[in-house]
Amino acid sequence: MHSFIPPHRFFPYLTWTDIQQMPHKESVVLLQPVGSIEQHGPHLPLIVDAAIATAVVGKALEQLEPDIPAYALPPLYYGKSNEHWHFPGTITLSAQTLMTTLMEVGASLYRAGFRKLALVNGHGGQPQIMEIVARDLHQHYDELQVFPLFVWNVPQLPVDLFTPQELEWGIHAGDIETSLMLSLLPEQVRMAAAVTEFPPVPPDSLLSMEGKLPFAWAIRDLSRSGVLGDATVATSEKGQQLLAALTAGWVHVIRDLHRFQPPNACKHP
Repeated sequence: MHSFIPPHRFFPYLTWTDIQQMPHKESVVLLQPVGSIEQHGPHLPLIVDAAIATAVVGKALEQLEPDIPAYALPPLYYGKSNEHWHFPGTITLSAQTLMTTLMEVGASLYRAGFRKLALVNGHGGQPQIMEIVARDLHQHYDELQVFPLFVWNVPQLPVDLFTPQELEWGIHAGDIETSLMLSLLPEQVRMAAAVTEFPPVPPDSLLSMEGKLPFAWAIRDLSRSGVLGDATVATSEKGQQLLAALTAGWVHVIRDLHRFQPPNACKHP
């Protein structure tokens, strides 16, 4: 049941008495992997985003110092993926359903005495939902610190492994995600079906898919295959380097979460 997560760091393997007797619950870091079940081209499985979020959290918890209290919650496999729903197999929640689910998870953890919850999102279509949930949970429970984090936003990723075109436009099922999946779940990757497709976005425009001035899009507007990037050049070696960098970055993040002391201007004279 724990998948990539070390069993001693898997929250559901605890008993209620373990949680009742747990010391210093206010500094325990709880990590909620949030993914999606959505198309990733003809060569990758639907589970990519959930697998990456869960695996990175699990690998980081394996390397984390044993005296730092941190646990992974069960992965939330479903996400808001309606931009992919024109491709068969995509299963999407509405924004409201995902927000309600995460709000109720946070409320349950608060009642149990926990005060640090990191939402480790692996799907590029829902960072804004993580941010809204984090703010609203903190508004409801002002002692609860909620961190809306994206699994890819750690420093020192080996970007030199990928072409400038891939880094700019390869945002879905291209070289980056395919390489990482080759290192995580190689038996689920069908490299014989890998394709190259980049979006037909007009050059020299201030508007972009995911920049400071974005436009709304569905994946069928940009790709016939469901791929944005060059999956044909992916390798497990690149994936292993990516995984090592992501893991190291998340070890550092979890340490920071454990040490984090929230600002409280109202307590200052």
